[in-house]
Amino acid sequence: MIIDRLIAHENDTSYNQDKQADHPIRSIAKAISWRIVGTIDTMIISWFITGELTMALSIGSIEVLTKMVLYYGHERLWNIIKWRK
Repeated sequence: MIIDRLIAHENDTSYNQDKQADHPIRSIAKAISWRIVGTIDTMIISWFITGELTMALSIGSIEVLTKMVLYYGHERLWNIIKWRK
């Protein structure tokens, strides 16, 4: 499982040797925090445009789900592309 691999990396010294590489758990935390920032941004913009807080929260709620699905598809497509691998 993915979680088992992430936990196994806790003791992996190769992550400590390469100062440029983020640990997988750090990458997950960064992705989650960025998604929170992006969703809040969408809600604020939606509130500004519509003038309705309920509408802004609805847009933000839908956006967070659709962006995760689109990002997953985007990543899977990039795994198929052999350019610069």
